[in-house]
Amino acid sequence: MDHHYDHPPQQQLRTRSGPSVLSSDLTVKGNITTQGDAQIEGTVEGDIRAHQLTVGESATIRGEIVADEIIVNGRVVGRVRGLKVRLSATARVEGDIVHKTIAIESGAHFEGSVQRQEDPLGNGVTPKLAPPSPAAPKTE
Repeated sequence: MDHHYDHPPQQQLRTRSGPSVLSSDLTVKGNITTQGDAQIEGTVEGDIRAHQLTVGESATIRGEIVADEIIVNGRVVGRVRGLKVRLSATARVEGDIVHKTIAIESGAHFEGSVQRQEDPLGNGVTPKLAPPSPAAPKTE
């Protein structure tokens, strides 16, 4: 009877639990990075990188958000970069969106440019693609 249960196998420690949740009474100043999923309900002043990111209705994010999948139910002031981006009816986005696929529900409030790219997460975003001054009209 020689069983050792005091050390769980490493794989069990690495199994993905639910998303990291930042509750509505939390304010974070600084960047957030996770390989997993994140759900933000509070205020973040900084950039966020995640696999899947949900911006809750009570959330305000001031900074760039980058994730494979982004669901915005709250407020984002800054650039949004994702493979799959969804703005729900309660979304308020002020900034440019770079995406592979996008869905914007009726009622979503959005100010900025929308641009489709094959690789929106790549850092090959040149200033020419996203002009800092939105005043210049595009001639195509």
